[in-house]
Amino acid sequence: MQLYNTLSAEQRAQLIEEAGQNRITLSFYQYAKIQDPQQFRNDLFLAWSKLDALGRTYVAHEGINAQMSVPAENFEAFRETLEAYDFMKGIRLNVAVEQDDLSFLKLTVKVRNKIVADGLDDATFDVTNKGIHLNAKEFNEMLNDPDVVLVDFRNHYESEVGHFTGAITPDVDTFRESLPIINEQLQDHKQNKKLLMYCTGGIRCEKASAYFKHQGFENVFQLEGGIIEYTRQVKAEGLESKFIGKNFVFDHRLGERITDDIIANCHQCGKPCDTHVNCANEGCHLLFIQCDECHETMHGCCSNECLDIIQLPEDEQKQIRKGVQKGNLIFKKGKSDALKFKKERNVFEEVIPVKVATVTEIRKKKHERKILVGYGAHYFTKASVAQFTITNNEVKVGDEVLIAGPSTGEERFILEAFKVNGKDAETAKTDDKITFAVPFRIRLSDKLYLIKKEN
Repeated sequence: MQLYNTLSAEQRAQLIEEAGQNRITLSFYQYAKIQDPQQFRNDLFLAWSKLDALGRTYVAHEGINAQMSVPAENFEAFRETLEAYDFMKGIRLNVAVEQDDLSFLKLTVKVRNKIVADGLDDATFDVTNKGIHLNAKEFNEMLNDPDVVLVDFRNHYESEVGHFTGAITPDVDTFRESLPIINEQLQDHKQNKKLLMYCTGGIRCEKASAYFKHQGFENVFQLEGGIIEYTRQVKAEGLESKFIGKNFVFDHRLGERITDDIIANCHQCGKPCDTHVNCANEGCHLLFIQCDECHETMHGCCSNECLDIIQLPEDEQKQIRKGVQKGNLIFKKGKSDALKFKKERNVFEEVIPVKVATVTEIRKKKHERKILVGYGAHYFTKASVAQFTITNNEVKVGDEVLIAGPSTGEERFILEAFKVNGKDAETAKTDDKITFAVPFRIRLSDKLYLIKKEN
């Protein structure tokens, strides 16, 4: 019974690209009383491994919190593994605004004390006694109420790049810090104000709404499904988006663009920018905002010190970072002394967004997928013609392909013409023998990939 990963992230990425499957990035949570979190964890890991589901999940006595990547063809089967449990029947799955087949490259299911760390130690606190849920339309309408206080229960690096207009955005590193801060600021408004809150997918403000009801607040509301579900409803129903900028996400994408508003600044030069990166020095890994120009100048580093380190031999870099515990220090963004532009903002300060027609990032690779379509069959030396057996999908004249192998390396080109089973053709399908001219020798170990561009 295998209860852990056996493949590295690099190996997993290669398998995903070769499989050519579309994957769905999603998230979900549910507060519930789980008697045996460890057994629950093991059962989920085994069930999800069979479906090639990847992602990061936390389970605890209080429930489950998950961010996942699932093959599209296994989506319904994945849902069934959840609904096998009574407390997850009909559970809402928040599908990501932007999809990326490589959003997660490992399956991690961990047992934690809590699925959302809150710093609370109160046996009388009932996390299931939550506030009133609002859909996108209801949420927009309530924002017009002068008695509403809108609070963002995400962290500073999340709200910095995107938030709802008029929201209080606490300058905190963790969720647990925001609870006492907001509680203190709103002590005089427990009865006369409507407390409206939101977060990324709903899990944090679900706990926050229960907490503030526990603290005596009488009118507590929350955005159902968070920013992710709000954005889906806004698009589906043609509503105005009151959220501006980017929605920060906790996978390698680090953000989903909701509107073209840029409300943040590069932490190194101050230029309008909302692209998060992690410092290229693995011993630092600081999360911060860096524009294209600074990224090129600094090679993805947050400081000259880190720039010097990444130029050292890898074994020396490993020695420098040996035993260093970064923990939450990587989320200190502009608070780091290494960054020059560290604008401290008041949580009530109005942010004036900058509108951009297009957002270009010179360092970001074009979104593409490599689909394995065939294997080397023969090389005709005198004619300089390669032959491949098509084993998956189909190939057409005009397609971009990649030939890769241990000796060949990687060679990309456009198929301008080819023969299928000895005859001129426009399309090659599964089991066909395809031949075309190449300026290099291919080997039987070579693989043929189809390159698919994605928006």
